[in-house]
Amino acid sequence: MSTQLNCILLIDDDEPTNFLNRLTLEQAGCVRHIRVAQSGQEALDYLRSCGANDPVANPPVKVSGASPRPDLIFLDINMPAMDGWEFLERYRSLPSDRKADIVLIMLTTSLNPDDELRTQTIPEVSGFENKPLSQHRLNQLLEKYFGSSSS
Repeated sequence: MSTQLNCILLIDDDEPTNFLNRLTLEQAGCVRHIRVAQSGQEALDYLRSCGANDPVANPPVKVSGASPRPDLIFLDINMPAMDGWEFLERYRSLPSDRKADIVLIMLTTSLNPDDELRTQTIPEVSGFENKPLSQHRLNQLLEKYFGSSSS
């Protein structure tokens, strides 16, 4: 693999899905850090804390507890308390340095064509994919958004 992402954030309330997605990412060897948030609120809290001990941050921030800023976010739509749509509304209000250059992909089991159409109207969303995440699809996404693949 030519390029390795620093961090991928998985936002999904389903533990088996997170396990499988993490396994796919680890097998691909395409990322240094994988972070999992099991709710939209947990993900927002994580994004607000990004940059701690991150040598890539400009300037580097030294705070206890590492929170690398994600290059790529996979977001589920259907979650309790705060679904993917509400997360996106709140995500928009984050400071621009907390979300600049992050590729955000909706990764969902939703078969509703209106969900995919809705994501096309949200500038922060780069793509819409159906679960499960496969090695093949991951390679296509890495090539499309980062100019590299894991193979």
